[in-house]
Parts: sequence; C-alpha cells; structure tokens
Amino acid sequence: MNQSSQQIALDPQILANDIRRWGKELGFQQIGFTDIDLQQAQRRLTEWLAKKFHGEMSYMSQHGVKRSRPDLLVPGTLSVISARMDYLTGDQESAKALLDHAHKAYLSRYALGRDYHKVLRGRLRALAKRIEEKIGPLGYRVFVDSAPVLEKPLAEKAGLGWIGKHTNLINRDAGSWFFLGELYTNIELPADPPEISHCGTCRACIDVCPTGAIVGPYKLDARRCISYLTIELKGEIPIEYRKLIGNRVYGCDDCQLFCPWNKFAARTDEADFAPRHDLDAPELTELFSWSEEEWLRKTEGSAIRRIGYEQWLRNIAVALGNAEGNEKIVEALQARQDSDSPMVNTHVRWALEQHARATENTTQAKSA
Repeated sequence: MNQSSQQIALDPQILANDIRRWGKELGFQQIGFTDIDLQQAQRRLTEWLAKKFHGEMSYMSQHGVKRSRPDLLVPGTLSVISARMDYLTGDQESAKALLDHAHKAYLSRYALGRDYHKVLRGRLRALAKRIEEKIGPLGYRVFVDSAPVLEKPLAEKAGLGWIGKHTNLINRDAGSWFFLGELYTNIELPADPPEISHCGTCRACIDVCPTGAIVGPYKLDARRCISYLTIELKGEIPIEYRKLIGNRVYGCDDCQLFCPWNKFAARTDEADFAPRHDLDAPELTELFSWSEEEWLRKTEGSAIRRIGYEQWLRNIAVALGNAEGNEKIVEALQARQDSDSPMVNTHVRWALEQHARATENTTQAKSA
C-alpha cells in the first residue's frame, strides 16, 4: 500500500478536517487520527497472554506482532483513522432492571439489531471513497473488530477515549456504548492527542462484575468473563460460573450499565441498531422454544449468529436453571432433555437439578 503518485497534494490538516466532517455525515459520532506506534500496547498484550487470560481465544496469540505493527499487517500503512458509532437504543435503567430477571433473558445491547460489523464496514468504505474523490487513489483497508487489530489502543491514541478499568473504551462526553472501526491508510494525517484515563479511584465495574472477571484495574481475565463464557467458549460452561451467569444468554453489560461515565451516553437513532424480534426483553421459554430454522430466520444479519444454535440453547438452559421455578420453565427444560446435542443435554440436566433442589428445599422449609 504505497503512496500513490497520482494523489493530489493537500494540506494534511485540511484533509483531516474534511474526513471528520464526512465521518459525521456518514453517521459516526467521532473520527480521530493516530500514528502506528503501538509498542506500549504490545507490552500489555504480551503480559496478558502470558497469564493465559485469553482462554480458548487462540487467535489472540497468533500473527506475531502484526497486531501492534499496522505496517506489517498492511504494508505501507502510515496513519490510522479511528471511528466510533453509538449503538445504545434503549433506556439504561430498564436494562438494569432486566438483570437476573425471574423469567426474562438479557442479551448484550450491542447484539439486539443488525450486525455492527456490516454497518460500520459499509460506512468506512464510503468514507474511504470520499477521501479518494478528494485526493485520488488511496491505499487502505477497513477493519471492524476483525483481523489482528488493537482497536482500543488505536482509538485511545486517536483521542476517542481511554481504556477503562473494565478494559472497554470510555469517552468523557459519550460513555462507552459505541462501536469502533478503523481505516489503515497510506497517507500521513496529523495525529490527535491521546486520551488519558479519567477513572480515578472509581471501581464500580470491578465490584459489580458477576464473576469477578476484572481481577484488577485494567486487567480482565477473559476466562471468567460472561461474554467469553456465552460467546467465545465453545464447550461446556464451567459449573462454578453457571449460577453467576444469571439470565445473561449472550454477552454481559454489567460493567457498562454501572459505569458512572455512561450518564453521558446518548441513544442512537441508527435504525440498523434497533432491537429485532423483541430481543431487548424476551421471555426465556420463548427463546428456548425456537427451532433451529426459526433461530436462523430470526438471527439473520445479527451478530448472534456467530455462536450457533447449539451454544444458544446451552446458554438459555443455564439461564432457565437460574430462573424462578415454575411449571412452564420446568416443562421447557424437560422438552429438551433428550436433544441431539450432548452439550445441551448436560446443561439442561444441570438446570433441572437446580429446580429440583429448590423444590426440595421449599418442601423441607414448609415441613420444618
């Protein structure tokens, strides 16, 4: 991706201002620019991997240093354009009220609508085309939570926010309910000043994490994280975490819901991110009753597709085991206790055991 001789010479600051304006027109809330020096982020990544915090996410240890060397991943890269787009569509208090609900499921708010990869990727390509119209042929590649890219360190360096104690990016004016995307480019753009941490002494995210996955400020053991357990982990969920998962069937937002900075978060008006099929507050038994064909139809174009139907049932079985016991929930579990999936069966049996134990305890209490 070498500098093209056909590119029109233009003041870099003027071009940067134009790119910000075009980004806003395309639906991004903020655009930032950074160089490609990620040595500090590489050191943090190396330490994190050495502690095995990545669990089964083997892709995090692959590709050598390409994550921290954009010019190795995409030869000729000189600057990175980092972009963020808000995705919160509902009320945060309503989302909090849904946590550990007696019979409803909680899905991470980012997954309620259309797959964000597709939305941001299309907008970033459109942004690249705008740049080409201005300066001529442009060498670039678009990344949205894909390939070996350190998107949060890049965004932090580009001034879009700081990496909080929960390891998500936080913006002073917008909280953390946003997606990130990048354009690796072969043009030099003026780097924005990096953001610094404003977490101070706050430890709300650490204290509220259901599984204690935030093992220290800015340190996440992904193996304990509910997002990892419900999405990345392909096998059985360890028994010690099943009760702690509660009703979270796809990801977890607790650290964001209780972060004080999210009082500044704004709702998005992006239609693509609007909840589909009532997934913002669905009944657990309703989700568990979906056939594979129905699941495929209702998750078409959704990020939820990545876990597959078997994991979907596994996760809901755990949530049903944590739900308030009633005949409908027990019957839903019994209907799947002889499924074709040994993994689903294991979690269904565990869930039924929870309800049997709860019934036994209630009976003993009444007779005491």
